[in-house]
Amino acid sequence: MAGSALALVETFMQVTGRTFKPVNRDIQLATMTNPTMNSNTKDLSLPFTAAELEMVTQKYPTPFHVYDEKSMLDNLDRFLSAFSWNEGFREFFAVKALPNPYIMKLLAGKGTGADCSSIAELLLAERSGTRGEMIMFTSNNTPDYEYKKALELGAIINLDDISHIEYLEQVGGHLPTTISFRYNPGPLKEGNAIIGVPEEAKYGFTREQLFAGYQAAQKKGVKTFGLHTMVASNELNYEYFIETAEMLFRLVGELSSELGIKFDFVNLGGGIGIPYRPEQSPIDINALSSGIRLMYDKLIVAEGLAPLKIFMECGRYITGPYGYLVSRVLHKKQIYKNYVGLDSCMADLMRPGMYGAYHHISVPGKEHLPADQTYDVTGSLCENNDKFAVDRHLPLLQAGDLVVIHDTGAHGHSMGFNYNGKLRHAELLRRTDGSYKLIRRSETMDDLFATLNFTELEGFK
Repeated sequence: MAGSALALVETFMQVTGRTFKPVNRDIQLATMTNPTMNSNTKDLSLPFTAAELEMVTQKYPTPFHVYDEKSMLDNLDRFLSAFSWNEGFREFFAVKALPNPYIMKLLAGKGTGADCSSIAELLLAERSGTRGEMIMFTSNNTPDYEYKKALELGAIINLDDISHIEYLEQVGGHLPTTISFRYNPGPLKEGNAIIGVPEEAKYGFTREQLFAGYQAAQKKGVKTFGLHTMVASNELNYEYFIETAEMLFRLVGELSSELGIKFDFVNLGGGIGIPYRPEQSPIDINALSSGIRLMYDKLIVAEGLAPLKIFMECGRYITGPYGYLVSRVLHKKQIYKNYVGLDSCMADLMRPGMYGAYHHISVPGKEHLPADQTYDVTGSLCENNDKFAVDRHLPLLQAGDLVVIHDTGAHGHSMGFNYNGKLRHAELLRRTDGSYKLIRRSETMDDLFATLNFTELEGFK
């Protein structure tokens, strides 16, 4: 088993007696397979050569994250095309995955909205040109100033807590005419090893609260209703999402029948996974769409509930595979194991240290060499879990070699931090013409210390 996160899951299962649906993801055994995935394995090619990267590093020193514009937008086109059968389908990009306004503006140019969960993400959406019902605001434990900003922008507000119906009304003076509620199915729907079992999650309304909440909102003047859920993360079994759609479509029918309300949309959330390991396969997005369409025809069209818009809020699936952390080898160390130290660290990519997650590593210019060396690939943080890989088979590495860590286009730079005084590094965009644009500069020590007042320190006792 890979990583402490899975060990925690196993301990939880032993203590509670609960089980998880066996799905294939980056923190599980590499030998697990899933018959519902594509036969195609993960694409390990890079969009740039070693020579190209060396030229880039002359202007932008390592480490940095770089995102491939063409691959990202081509992937988005395929995703939108798969769901074009649903009139009104909309993808709200999960800003938390890659909160950069340049990326957001590129995606918005294809018609995506923004899935926001905080005031910072709302401000990023606003500054990248996204407003109104192109924003889905799904937060939890929300302070009043965040609701005020969401209302100011005209965002669709997706409430997480039944008590926030009255709270939002107090904040805004009245409820908006459109509102959505997040459903937590509890024991009625299995979770997965990353997001956990729904009844242990802090999010959402219970089934009973949904009926009470929609009835209360209707009495308070709400005219347009939506229903949302999000119960999985990085899931590669497409059948899971078809089952989720079926669950929501059935619930729409029951709520509509009992309360006499008409639903405008269902939001199936995000959670569609990507293959991190070489032997994993990407999810079959066309099969996923076809399965949802069958349920839509059966439970929505046949029951007279159409039209019903389908929304999704994918982040990782849209951008994840098209980001790369580019680093250099600083040092090699030989004690009880062989270590390769990079000029990046866990502050640049938290997932391996936090989740025990696998990220593939390429060594540009040494692709033809045998991977006959075994290394722990580390950073310089004063934490022993500051490792990008453990016992990884790689070609012989030397100080100065470029190293590329794959699949950092989501939850990579965005999960960065400043522990040990580490600085977050630059983000670059590889444009469709092969040029590179700096879309976020590296932090400086002045940035790190900007909130401290050193002028009063001398006289401080």
